[in-house]
Amino acid sequence: MVTDIKELVRLCEEELTNREYTFQRHRLISTAWDELIDWMFQKKHEKFDEGIGLQYCDEIFGTRQYTELQTKKDQVRMRAMRMLISYQQEGDFEFRIPSVMHTFRGKSGEYLEQYLTCLYGSVKLSERTLSNKRHYLYAFNDYLENSHIETNNISMDTIEKFYQSKNYSLALKHNCNSTLRLFLRYAYEQRITDHDYSIIILPDNYKKNCKLPTTYEESEIRNILAAVNRASAIGKRDYLILLLAAEYGWRSSDIINLKFNQIEWEKNTITFNQQKTDVPVVYPLLSSVGNAIIDYLRHGRPETDSAEIIVSAETAKKGQKLSAPTIHSIVTKYMRLANISNFRNKKHGAHSLRHSLATNMIKRNVSMPVISTVLGHQNTASTSIYLSIDTKRLKQCSLPIPELNTEFYVV
Repeated sequence: MVTDIKELVRLCEEELTNREYTFQRHRLISTAWDELIDWMFQKKHEKFDEGIGLQYCDEIFGTRQYTELQTKKDQVRMRAMRMLISYQQEGDFEFRIPSVMHTFRGKSGEYLEQYLTCLYGSVKLSERTLSNKRHYLYAFNDYLENSHIETNNISMDTIEKFYQSKNYSLALKHNCNSTLRLFLRYAYEQRITDHDYSIIILPDNYKKNCKLPTTYEESEIRNILAAVNRASAIGKRDYLILLLAAEYGWRSSDIINLKFNQIEWEKNTITFNQQKTDVPVVYPLLSSVGNAIIDYLRHGRPETDSAEIIVSAETAKKGQKLSAPTIHSIVTKYMRLANISNFRNKKHGAHSLRHSLATNMIKRNVSMPVISTVLGHQNTASTSIYLSIDTKRLKQCSLPIPELNTEFYVV
């Protein structure tokens, strides 16, 4: 592990260059690193580690919490410091700085941590699922400790006020309900509580498809693709990613798992089993996609033995498979560069391009079975949600309001 601050900064400077950070952004981060070096010199710290970084935050910002910073400059400085810590520990910059540095507190925190340890040891859950549960349990722990409520004294009023304090959406509340219910049942079974408080978590009527999908117009999709600088190696990779999301409607998991043996060049097809559903799908190899793949392989892809076609260009992970959050960040980046109106207040990852493909196909009078096949749905019922945003045709379904003459209503 590199502890010499100047050597660590030098390595991170190279990483910024390899990732093609803009000159302005690169300069802001470098300036923040110079300020950290000056501070360490004044404090006579010779080695850098996470403890020194957090001490710097406490003294310079008065907080370790990103959300409590008042100025953009301080946010950049904390981000720059966190980049050094993550690169030192993991050899890579963290995906995004945590808005809050969570820790479990108090007696309730001990029980919640004990519950998570149990899940790790005895229940086969994915890291993503465990992370999701941990998120809600941190919030519940904060509420209990701040309100001085003991785990053995939870009531329906406690749950109601907790939700009022969080202002969760229906979907988040639905997920949190499940997490809290299972924890409270565990607490009763382990005799942490005298009563089974899981029964006070009432079932909700949340339906997964109660919201309309986020979509973008065809002109906006074209602007997103046009925003890519295809002269650079990273641009060639990103352009291919955007094409796969926009032209085929692929999920992020399928994009990052695209392999050489899935492409049949002689037949002009791409064949694979979807990661999410394991449903086999066959796509025609569009000329735009085929040319983008060839351009990337010849002029953009790092030398690597990876079976996946699309790989990382970052120094620490060069040639390795990308992660799904990286695909989301790439799509978001080009929505910003394309000046897509109000995209930050909407869904703006690869899945929004999938929704857009389906919606725009409906507008072009493509039949539902064809759209289902393109999206890889097992039945058209999963595709039918896109009908709810075809406002032009929905208006054709409207029925006239009949006249009503009674002693209660006057027309």
